[in-house]
Amino acid sequence: MTLKTILACLTSQDSAKSVLMAASALARRHDAHLIGLHTVEALLVYPNIAMHIPETVYAAYGASQTEESAALKAIFEKHTHAEDFVSEWRLLTSESETAADRIVESARCADIVVMASGDTEPESAAHLKLVETVVRDAGRPVVVVPSTFEGVTLGQSVLIGWNGTREAARAAHDVLNVLQDGDVAHILRINDGNHEAKQDSTSSDLAAAFARFGIATTLIQKTWEKPGVGAALNKEAFVQGADLIAIGAYGHSRAYDFVIGAATRDLLKTSKLPVLFSR
Repeated sequence: MTLKTILACLTSQDSAKSVLMAASALARRHDAHLIGLHTVEALLVYPNIAMHIPETVYAAYGASQTEESAALKAIFEKHTHAEDFVSEWRLLTSESETAADRIVESARCADIVVMASGDTEPESAAHLKLVETVVRDAGRPVVVVPSTFEGVTLGQSVLIGWNGTREAARAAHDVLNVLQDGDVAHILRINDGNHEAKQDSTSSDLAAAFARFGIATTLIQKTWEKPGVGAALNKEAFVQGADLIAIGAYGHSRAYDFVIGAATRDLLKTSKLPVLFSR
């Protein structure tokens, strides 16, 4: 299994470099088709608000969007023109739909989506909502990249957050498309004290399944102490030398919560490494 279609969502000039470095690293390694997507959202006027929007406002907004799109295309071409993999620039305009709708539409035909974490976005709250929408609705794994990412490779050593839930299973199997023979997967099982870690067999079963793909695995058991799931994942990833974290997003089990909405948002905001979210 491998990646053949990668969608890199470019939302601002500040975050474009890190997103393209991560997406290019994946495309280079898997000889994949890389699509650079920028979505221009229409200037919305709500009918319940009685106000007149001058034509000059529309003109200024259109000019700024044209300028931003041209700048992002130039950054995309700078990062991809010398690469051997196929690259494609895609500019979409949303009219009645939102930018998130158009991104989700394109994402559903890709193997994996790469987006910025939003730590440098001009409107970070709006960007966080955009990323959450794509993670929830696209049905595809989404790699969220911090602005500090400057790695040449990605996905050779992965920390997998594991708790046996549906979302965690999706993340574990989605990341198999990123890994290759000889790579390393660190399977982190977090115990909340209500579950006997030694009785868990799924971690070993998952490790065995990965080994059949030629992936070396390590099993790690930790006790989860609220709060700080994001911090714990970041710390363990650093200890293990991982270059990617893979987790299930917006999920929970009755026995214990591992990644719920608040913890997912915490990782979106604070992770020092790219994080693959699956749902």
